[in-house]
Amino acid sequence: MLYPLYVWKDGDSAYGARFPDLPGVFTAADELNDLPAMAQEAAATMYEGEAHIPEASSIEEWKDAADYAGGFWMLVDIDRSKINTKPVRLNISLPENLLRDIDAFAKSHQLTRSGFLAQAALKAMAQ
Repeated sequence: MLYPLYVWKDGDSAYGARFPDLPGVFTAADELNDLPAMAQEAAATMYEGEAHIPEASSIEEWKDAADYAGGFWMLVDIDRSKINTKPVRLNISLPENLLRDIDAFAKSHQLTRSGFLAQAALKAMAQ
């Protein structure tokens, strides 16, 4: 999911960044290109074990706010399936041949069945 990330740089410091949609999630990187990976790590750390991660908004909602003056915006793809949120056990029924295909695909991509199904659901909902 694409989250707006506010970025600033003071003098000879690293780039600082924070997510308006994810209160308390701050990160920094010496190189601008490293910010997306650092942002994923910061979000995963902040929301580890939590049952809910806030939804992303648009930059338009924040661009004129006084707290976000003097820097610039990036959209950062936060893979919510990689954040260790509180799991919930469920029981579903699928055709046996579909389950075999899911398991084979997941294994070939170093995923668990649950991880694959979660990623597929997030991708479908993002469309």
